[in-house]
Amino acid sequence: MARKKVKKSNINTSLRDIGGIASFIQGNGITKLSALIFGLGNLVHKQMIRGLLMFFLEIVYIYYMSTVGFNSIADFITLGTSVQAEVFNEAKQIYEYVPGDNSMLCLLYGVVTIFLTLGFVIFAMTSVKSAYVTQKKIEYGKAIPSFKDDLASLKEQNLHKSLLFLPISGILCFTIVPLVFMILIAFTNYDKNHQTPGNLFDWVGIKNFSAMFAQNGSLSGTFWPVLNWTIIWAVCATFSCYIFGMLLAIVINREGTRYKKFWRFIFIMSIAVPQFVSLLTMRTIFNTNGPVNAMLRNIGIIGPTEAIPFFTDSTLAKITIICINVWIGVPFSMLTTTGILQNIPKDLYEAAKVDGANAIVSFFKITLPYMLFITTPYLITSFVGNINNFNVIFLLSGGGPESLEYYYAGKTDLLVTWLYKLTITNKDYNLGAVIGIVVFMILAILSLLTYRHTGSYKDEEAFQ
Repeated sequence: MARKKVKKSNINTSLRDIGGIASFIQGNGITKLSALIFGLGNLVHKQMIRGLLMFFLEIVYIYYMSTVGFNSIADFITLGTSVQAEVFNEAKQIYEYVPGDNSMLCLLYGVVTIFLTLGFVIFAMTSVKSAYVTQKKIEYGKAIPSFKDDLASLKEQNLHKSLLFLPISGILCFTIVPLVFMILIAFTNYDKNHQTPGNLFDWVGIKNFSAMFAQNGSLSGTFWPVLNWTIIWAVCATFSCYIFGMLLAIVINREGTRYKKFWRFIFIMSIAVPQFVSLLTMRTIFNTNGPVNAMLRNIGIIGPTEAIPFFTDSTLAKITIICINVWIGVPFSMLTTTGILQNIPKDLYEAAKVDGANAIVSFFKITLPYMLFITTPYLITSFVGNINNFNVIFLLSGGGPESLEYYYAGKTDLLVTWLYKLTITNKDYNLGAVIGIVVFMILAILSLLTYRHTGSYKDEEAFQ
């Protein structure tokens, strides 16, 4: 009996693991026809409800394609051919607008139709697999599950499908489809001169990428300096906050420090204030006529009509932004590192003292390696977040000071703030999509390479 149960279990496992293509190859004629007539294999073997549901979904897809889908694919290829026009109505003696195609909707509906077609192909494979599983169960003399059994399985062996259906559907509809749509925009000329429906846009291939990376062009002359500053900003913002936050946590947690809770409370207070309020306050404080310049004039450090250009000089603006970001970001790093510092075994420090190590040696040999091992994923996410840190740049300097050398970008603009200006201000959606793709590729490559070469990935059990 035990061998029979094991054998039946192996059969069920092998049937669940088999793919749709293998099912089509190994199946009989009815199973193969299930790729054309969904649910046929189930209907033949009296699984009526399951078979009818599959067949109904096939009919819905065929109806959609015949009424909307094929036109959507054709419009996806051309991105529209009919332009909105003004036509004189002889009967009414007035000019009327004749509606034309909308290239953006043509692109969107085409993407949706392609995804529905991919889903149809996957569902065809599911139909074949379902028919093949039923076929093999009949050959093995096993009972064919009813629709009631199918519903019951959603609470047991297929519980993962029930739980993941809504999240996967949401990711597909609200993340993947918009992401593909945005990527395709980068291969069109959808800019301020091609706003639909009055002026259709078209496919241009990699022309936008060529313009972005070409030498001596206005776009490349903006892209490379902005990219350099973005990387410098991300590195400085990430490691300055991390190092100062860790040092602050070490000072507060050392044995000789009194009123530890009070000092933690003081620094945590800055977290309680909304970030945009802190940034706008700092922008006012360091403004040309702000309190800092006013105080410096009153004490005679600068002249009555002079002002330190905290946000109008490009170099000083970058330094100011990094310093203000340290003030805002250090409390977060302090909280993160405080919990980790308290978990470092005290025996390591006691052993180091016995060997004659001072505080500096203990920091570099014990504290820092332990912290880096634990916080490497945190550093990577902080680096990614700082590359996309829209709030700090936009609320402090607005990307300024402006430069005539750049294409709609200022000296302190990051790629993400430049993207904002290109799309919201200048309506160059194609260039914004190119920048979005470039930022994604940079972040993906740097994150993967960095993480794979750290101890957190190579030696997970080093500190266990």
